[in-house]
Amino acid sequence: MRNGDRGGSLRDLTRSELPLDTVLLARDLIGKLLVRETANGALSGRIVETEAYPVGDAAGHAYVGLTSRNRALFLSRGHAYVYRVYGASFLLNVSSETVGVGAGVLIRALEPLTGIALMQRNRGVQDLRDLARGPGRLTVALDIDLGLDGADLCRPGALWLARDRRVVPEIAASARIGLSRETDRLLRFYVRDNPFVSGSKKLNR
Repeated sequence: MRNGDRGGSLRDLTRSELPLDTVLLARDLIGKLLVRETANGALSGRIVETEAYPVGDAAGHAYVGLTSRNRALFLSRGHAYVYRVYGASFLLNVSSETVGVGAGVLIRALEPLTGIALMQRNRGVQDLRDLARGPGRLTVALDIDLGLDGADLCRPGALWLARDRRVVPEIAASARIGLSRETDRLLRFYVRDNPFVSGSKKLNR
């Protein structure tokens, strides 16, 4: 995909284009593309839902300080932080501050664009809407695991961020999903009226 699209509308998202602020980055990533290149082909989706976990956020993994598990959150903005939850699912985050400052943006949902047949095979489902609607589903669909933890998303590789010429959609905000701390902060961003966004109808108004 990378070579074929370099001269077209799809291009890499450089680090200098990423806002140096976790909340601003969470909003800015809406409408951008996440591209996964595998031996079986390229897959991509448009980011339609994110959650910000800024500096000092008690709900964020960086709150406890630098550890061997969360080290990718302390890299410069634009690196992948991948971790496992419930012993099965992987979740993908994007580091969002300067080196040594821990914070990140959770990628919660994608609108599938390319490699859909491979996504369906990875997920074992045919329903397009449910392929990447939720942070655990999207990592399965795109075959993202701990091997991609720390990957630089702003350079050629197996996983990278891109942008195209599509107009940025209307972005709405709500409280984050499934937290027991910092539950009232409006740090979840999503494309209004997009069917690929996760969560309840009440949250997505």
